[in-house]
Amino acid sequence: MTVTTDPGTQHPATASPDRTVDGRQVPVAGTWSVDASHTSVGFSARHLGLTKVRGRFGDVRGTVVVAERPEDSSAEVVIATASVDSRDEKRDAHLRSEDFFDVERYPEITFRSRGVRPAGDGWKLDGDLTIKDVTRPVTLDLEFEGAGGDPWGGTRASFAATTEVDREDWGLTWNAALETGGFLVGKKVRLDLDVQLVRQ
Repeated sequence: MTVTTDPGTQHPATASPDRTVDGRQVPVAGTWSVDASHTSVGFSARHLGLTKVRGRFGDVRGTVVVAERPEDSSAEVVIATASVDSRDEKRDAHLRSEDFFDVERYPEITFRSRGVRPAGDGWKLDGDLTIKDVTRPVTLDLEFEGAGGDPWGGTRASFAATTEVDREDWGLTWNAALETGGFLVGKKVRLDLDVQLVRQ
């Protein structure tokens, strides 16, 4: 493993927020927390087999441990199901009901990583996604988007991640058949995450 940093990284005040490992830019090693106010956890699914309906979760927290060897890094994220927002109050109430997330019984969605591996210009993040007490493996396409200082003397890093899942794998099976054929809501759901982290 080859690690390259800037000459000024000896002093904390001038430390570089990222480094090069085997030709790849990654954040400096350490523990990082999710900045919920600058993080987006979004989803989209087909409606009537036509347009994509998009939504997001507003309440997300988590911790990422970046290891000296990036492949040894780990992530854990917790999402409050009641924070779902699809810009339609009636639809959001339905999503919170027993037909979908059943937020009274299952208030959280969790993701715990199992491994990180290089893939092309980015990374693959393997982990376990738990919804309604059902845990299934998922793999996210992960991209490091950079790191830098903030006006308050802190250090921040940004990642983008995407994947597609079948919602029925987690028991989210509600649907309605259409007279013209097909179903009201698509089974495939795309997840798009833009995550900002703060180094602890």
